[in-house]
Amino acid sequence: MTAATGTTAANGDVMSLDFSSIHNHHESSVFEAVVEMSARFPEVAARHELLIDVACIALNRVQPRYIRHKVDYLFYLTEAERAANAQMIASAVQHAFDFVSARERAKPAPKLAA
Repeated sequence: MTAATGTTAANGDVMSLDFSSIHNHHESSVFEAVVEMSARFPEVAARHELLIDVACIALNRVQPRYIRHKVDYLFYLTEAERAANAQMIASAVQHAFDFVSARERAKPAPKLAA
């Protein structure tokens, strides 16, 4: 059985569980921030695979918040927590763009055929 569709209980019985509704709340916010910030980094934005790298790097810098329902999570956040999350995501995405940009600049220029 896969983790998304079922698991085996301690007594050997198969339980039908669906974990597919669980997701990291910050993913969509990071993806939106990457798209919004990409205009400031045209050398990265020109290559979609680099934008995906930026998203991965940023997601690894933010603390994950696994949830089932976005509305339930947002209901319990204070304005201060919302602002802190937004700042955390903006900082992580900025760092990721800076990191990817620096790596791209450090690559040697391709040699032109004679």
